[in-house]
Amino acid sequence: MLMQEARSVVRGFIEDVINQGNIDAADQYFWEDMVEQVPFPGQGPGIEGLKDVLRMMRSAFPDMHWTVEEQIAEGDRVMTRFEWTGTHQGNFLGVPATGRAVKTWGMVIDHLEEGRIKDTRILMDALGLMMQLGAVGSPG
Repeated sequence: MLMQEARSVVRGFIEDVINQGNIDAADQYFWEDMVEQVPFPGQGPGIEGLKDVLRMMRSAFPDMHWTVEEQIAEGDRVMTRFEWTGTHQGNFLGVPATGRAVKTWGMVIDHLEEGRIKDTRILMDALGLMMQLGAVGSPG
Protein backbone atom coordinates (compact mmCIF):
# COMPACT_ATOMS: atom_id res chain seq x y z
CA MET A 1 0.00 0.00 0.00
CA LEU A 2 1.31 3.40 -0.93
CA MET A 3 1.72 5.90 1.88
CA GLN A 4 -0.76 8.27 0.20
CA GLU A 5 -3.35 5.47 0.08
CA ALA A 6 -2.79 4.75 3.79
CA ARG A 7 -3.34 8.42 4.63
CA SER A 8 -6.50 8.41 2.50
CA VAL A 9 -7.93 5.44 4.44
CA VAL A 10 -7.46 7.28 7.75
CA ARG A 11 -8.88 10.55 6.37
CA GLY A 12 -11.84 8.64 4.90
CA PHE A 13 -12.58 7.11 8.30
CA ILE A 14 -12.42 10.52 10.02
CA GLU A 15 -14.70 12.19 7.47
CA ASP A 16 -17.21 9.39 6.81
CA VAL A 17 -17.49 7.71 10.21
CA ILE A 18 -16.59 10.37 12.77
CA ASN A 19 -17.65 13.64 11.12
CA GLN A 20 -20.68 12.35 9.20
CA GLY A 21 -21.72 9.92 11.95
CA ASN A 22 -21.86 6.85 9.65
CA ILE A 23 -20.72 4.57 12.48
CA ASP A 24 -21.53 1.31 10.69
CA ALA A 25 -19.24 2.38 7.83
CA ALA A 26 -16.29 1.76 10.20
CA ASP A 27 -16.26 -1.80 8.78
CA GLN A 28 -14.89 -0.36 5.52
CA TYR A 29 -11.86 1.11 7.30
CA PHE A 30 -11.07 -1.39 10.10
CA TRP A 31 -10.64 -5.15 10.34
CA GLU A 32 -13.32 -6.87 12.46
CA ASP A 33 -10.66 -8.06 14.94
CA MET A 34 -8.89 -4.70 15.07
CA VAL A 35 -7.04 -3.92 18.29
CA GLU A 36 -7.29 -0.65 20.21
CA GLN A 37 -3.89 -0.45 21.92
CA VAL A 38 -5.14 2.21 24.35
CA PRO A 39 -8.82 1.34 24.83
CA PHE A 40 -11.35 3.89 26.00
CA PRO A 41 -12.65 3.17 29.54
CA GLY A 42 -15.03 0.22 29.21
CA GLN A 43 -14.28 -0.33 25.50
CA GLY A 44 -14.99 -3.86 24.30
CA PRO A 45 -12.84 -5.75 21.80
CA GLY A 46 -12.70 -5.42 18.03
CA ILE A 47 -14.68 -3.28 15.64
CA GLU A 48 -17.87 -3.54 17.74
CA GLY A 49 -16.06 -2.07 20.76
CA LEU A 50 -14.84 0.80 18.59
CA LYS A 51 -18.35 1.42 17.23
CA ASP A 52 -19.74 1.51 20.80
CA VAL A 53 -17.20 4.20 21.75
CA LEU A 54 -17.97 6.20 18.61
CA ARG A 55 -21.72 6.02 19.31
CA MET A 56 -21.14 7.18 22.89
CA MET A 57 -18.97 10.07 21.67
CA ARG A 58 -21.58 11.16 19.10
CA SER A 59 -24.30 10.91 21.74
CA ALA A 60 -22.30 13.12 24.12
CA PHE A 61 -21.10 15.49 21.37
CA PRO A 62 -23.64 15.28 18.48
CA ASP A 63 -21.87 18.02 16.52
CA MET A 64 -18.39 16.49 17.01
CA HIS A 65 -16.08 17.43 14.14
CA TRP A 66 -12.49 16.26 13.69
CA THR A 67 -9.92 18.17 11.67
CA VAL A 68 -6.66 16.61 10.51
CA GLU A 69 -3.86 19.02 11.38
CA GLU A 70 -0.95 16.87 10.20
CA GLN A 71 -0.28 13.36 8.92
CA ILE A 72 2.95 11.42 8.66
CA ALA A 73 3.05 8.05 6.92
CA GLU A 74 5.84 5.52 6.93
CA GLY A 75 5.45 2.00 5.64
CA ASP A 76 2.16 0.57 6.89
CA ARG A 77 1.71 3.17 9.66
CA VAL A 78 0.02 6.59 9.66
CA MET A 79 0.33 9.13 12.46
CA THR A 80 -2.45 11.71 12.45
CA ARG A 81 -2.43 14.82 14.63
CA PHE A 82 -6.01 16.03 15.01
CA GLU A 83 -8.18 18.53 16.76
CA TRP A 84 -11.84 18.03 17.45
CA THR A 85 -14.61 20.32 18.53
CA GLY A 86 -18.08 19.66 19.82
CA THR A 87 -20.84 20.73 22.17
CA HIS A 88 -21.36 18.62 25.29
CA GLN A 89 -25.03 17.63 24.98
CA GLY A 90 -25.09 14.16 26.57
CA ASN A 91 -23.47 12.05 29.30
CA PHE A 92 -19.71 11.62 28.82
CA LEU A 93 -17.80 9.33 31.18
CA GLY A 94 -20.23 10.10 33.98
CA VAL A 95 -20.32 13.86 33.33
CA PRO A 96 -23.88 15.00 32.55
CA ALA A 97 -24.45 17.38 29.63
CA THR A 98 -23.08 20.87 30.29
CA GLY A 99 -23.86 22.56 26.98
CA ARG A 100 -20.22 23.68 26.84
CA ALA A 101 -18.29 23.92 23.58
CA VAL A 102 -15.02 21.99 23.72
CA LYS A 103 -11.86 21.84 21.63
CA THR A 104 -9.49 18.91 22.14
CA TRP A 105 -6.29 17.77 20.46
CA GLY A 106 -4.75 14.37 20.03
CA MET A 107 -2.68 12.00 17.92
CA VAL A 108 -3.41 8.54 16.64
CA ILE A 109 -1.08 5.96 15.11
CA ASP A 110 -2.84 3.51 12.81
CA HIS A 111 -1.27 0.30 11.51
CA LEU A 112 -2.81 -0.85 8.23
CA GLU A 113 -2.93 -4.29 6.63
CA GLU A 114 -4.28 -4.77 3.11
CA GLY A 115 -5.96 -1.37 3.01
CA ARG A 116 -7.71 -1.45 6.38
CA ILE A 117 -6.67 -0.51 9.92
CA LYS A 118 -5.54 -3.52 11.96
CA ASP A 119 -4.53 -1.74 15.15
CA THR A 120 -4.64 1.79 16.45
CA ARG A 121 -3.19 3.75 19.35
CA ILE A 122 -4.71 7.08 20.36
CA LEU A 123 -3.39 9.77 22.68
CA MET A 124 -5.89 12.52 23.42
CA ASP A 125 -5.85 15.42 25.85
CA ALA A 126 -8.43 13.80 28.14
CA LEU A 127 -7.42 15.96 31.12
CA GLY A 128 -7.90 19.15 29.10
CA LEU A 129 -11.27 17.87 27.88
CA MET A 130 -12.45 17.06 31.42
CA MET A 131 -11.28 20.52 32.58
CA GLN A 132 -13.33 22.13 29.79
CA LEU A 133 -16.37 20.15 30.99
CA GLY A 134 -15.79 21.33 34.57
CA ALA A 135 -15.28 17.75 35.78
CA VAL A 136 -11.71 18.53 36.88
CA GLY A 137 -10.66 21.82 38.47
CA SER A 138 -8.12 24.08 36.81
CA PRO A 139 -4.72 24.41 38.50
CA GLY A 140 -4.57 27.30 40.92
